[in-house]
Parts: sequence; structure tokens; C-alpha cells
Amino acid sequence: MMTIGYFGDGRWAQRALDNIHEAHGLEVAFVVARHDAPDQVLRDRAQAMDVPFYAPENVNAPSFLEKIDSHAPDVNVSMSYNQIFRADAIELAPKGFINCHAGALPFYRGRNVLNWALLNGEDRFGVTVHYVEESIDTGDIITQRFGVVTPEDDYQSILDKAVALCAEALLDALRDLRQANVTTTSQESIHPVGFYSSRRREGDEWIDWSWSTERIYNLVRAIAPPGPGARTVLNGGSIVVTKAELIPQAPEYIDRPGTVVGTDSEGIIMKTGDTTLKVTEIADWDGEVVNPRTPRLRIGTVFGQNVQHELNRLSNLVGHLEKRIDELENRRPPEDV
Repeated sequence: MMTIGYFGDGRWAQRALDNIHEAHGLEVAFVVARHDAPDQVLRDRAQAMDVPFYAPENVNAPSFLEKIDSHAPDVNVSMSYNQIFRADAIELAPKGFINCHAGALPFYRGRNVLNWALLNGEDRFGVTVHYVEESIDTGDIITQRFGVVTPEDDYQSILDKAVALCAEALLDALRDLRQANVTTTSQESIHPVGFYSSRRREGDEWIDWSWSTERIYNLVRAIAPPGPGARTVLNGGSIVVTKAELIPQAPEYIDRPGTVVGTDSEGIIMKTGDTTLKVTEIADWDGEVVNPRTPRLRIGTVFGQNVQHELNRLSNLVGHLEKRIDELENRRPPEDV
């Protein structure tokens, strides 16, 4: 029997924990949830398994490490846990500390990787089980799986696929560890550099209609609900484009981007920076996506950009430049008197 210390949050962790609990030869020693909002489902799972449930403020605190060390886990597992582990925590279990990352390492390290995979127009996504190091998402790979991204996939469908695939990959990795049958792959052997994905932030959701059709289409599906949705401005108010379709053989031509140039029973045809895109569902924005519907707008209607967002962006840029100028002036040597 191999005992497991389990650190996690959300549906990723819930699905994987169920797999582990049902597997032969694996036993969960304790469950650790995020401190700020402990996962009630994980708490209930821990209670049903009759194992301790923790939600420490600092997972690396010596007193907490002593507590989990007393359970003598053979291996520790992280699944969507939000604290960074330091060396003392990483080295606690004899078989190591492993993590399942929803990206094809060494590519798509970092945050919001499924969104970025869709934004980049990938035709597949990866999940990777790897050893945890103090640097983020850089440890040797134990196993890696890939799923297909179809042109019809959006964030919800890719999320569903990735949750299931990550749980399966983690279970296979744990079985290999239990049987001492692990062959690791260094990330550098796949690519010497790889890349990190940044955390998406407020403002990234706005559509620039001068972008190419493919880029706008990928944005719409990449941040569709349960994401924040791709936003634009109509008649001075914010609306969300929740669904769109590519138009086969749409010609490239010059016209005003963001203009409705056609309509049919399924929605509206929007001019982009190169061709056209069919928008089949829009919704209102009231702090969340509400009232989804098929758009019914007249030809010639113009969607806009978020002017306030652009003004804020330019203001921040000016502030940064002014700060940089002040720094350079302060470094200048005094003039001779």
C-alpha cells in the first residue's frame, strides 16, 4: 500500500481524488485545501475517507510540515493547489512531490494555460504529471497525455476534457511510482527553453475588431463561459460575444472592422481586420454573463472598443514613461559649476 498526501482545490482535485480513493494499492493519508476558501467537497471526501483535512495559512510553516510528516506519506500530490512549495515541503516524502499541470510542458507553463492554448489556435492540448521543484512547472516529467482540440471546442469543453485527462494521468503516474516503474523525461530534452503563460487579467477580454477573423474567433471560444466572455461595445454599453463561427471561404477585403455586414437566421456577419465572422450568440454583462440570445441587428451597426480601457492603458503607459524619465534624470551626474 502506498500512502499519499493530497493537496488540491476544485473540480480538478475532486475528480482525481475519487480516482485515487477507488484504486487498488493507494491510500490517502490526509487532504490539504486552500486556506482562503477551503473546498467543501474535498472536506466531505476527507470526512468520508476518515482522514485529516487541513487548510493552512502557510503550507511551508515548520509546525505544519511537522504535522503532515507525522502521517508518513510515501508521496505528496498537488492538484490545482495555490501555494508554492519550498524545499522542506518538497523533500518531505520519500517518493517525492508530484503535480499534474494542465499544459504540455515545457510549453504552457504558468497560468490560464487552457485559455492560451485556444487563443493560440492549437489543435491539441496537453496535461503533464511532473516532479515539483521550487521553480514553477520545471520538474522532470513522469507522464504526459494529449487531447484533441476541435474547431468547435471552447473553454468549457476543453476544461471538461482536461479535468478527466489530468485525473487519469495522475492515477497512472501514482501506479508507476508504487511499482517503482517510473522513467522520467527532462523538460530540456523536449525543448531547451519552452515558455510561460501569463495570468490573464481584466482588460484582456476586449475584442479588437481590426484583428484577424481567426484571432477574434479564438478569443471568443477561449474565454467563453465559465470564463468572462469576449466583450465589445454596442450603443455605448458592454455586451459579450459568447459564440461565433468561422465562415468557410470568406473572402479577404477592406472595410470598416466591427461593422455588421450581413444577417441570417443564425446571427450576424461581422467585418474583421481581414475577412468576416459569424456571431451566433451575444449576452449582456452585469458582472457576469446573462441573457444569452441570438443577435438581431441591422446591417451597418457598428461594434466598438472599450474607450475607457484604452484611455486607462495609455494613462498607465504615460505614467510608466514619466517614472522612467525621472529615474534617468536622477542618475545623471551633476553639471560642473
